[in-house]
Amino acid sequence: MLKNGSLTLKDNKIVGGEFNIDMNSLNCKDLEDAEWNGKLVGHLKSDDFFGVEKFPLSTLIIKETTSNKDGETDLKGELTIKGITRPVSFTAKKVENTFLASITVDRTKYNVRYGSGKFFENLGDNMIYDDFTLEIKVVLDN
Repeated sequence: MLKNGSLTLKDNKIVGGEFNIDMNSLNCKDLEDAEWNGKLVGHLKSDDFFGVEKFPLSTLIIKETTSNKDGETDLKGELTIKGITRPVSFTAKKVENTFLASITVDRTKYNVRYGSGKFFENLGDNMIYDDFTLEIKVVLDN
């Protein structure tokens, strides 16, 4: 979940922003068994994955924007996870007073290597996909 953040607009278009994500708020919404859900979330918070005790915040900073047609804006910025900062680019779409975006992230670029086929051989069914998607929804307060 978002701990805090700001979106900078000019003429109702994105020109910048910064968002801090509380990594302790990681949760799983598609595993109904409480025991296994808890085990998964605990593992995701561990040093095998996001190391939230040492890295409780991840940050997204929007540094550059290009407005397109139909309410879409191309954004470039920096995403920091586990103290590692990498460039990201994505498109945000404005629908009424809301901006929607998806960012596909390769976790291995942030030293999240557990179960990655890029670093470990013969994982078979135990391999975990390297990419995950951040779904972003920012509602403007009018």
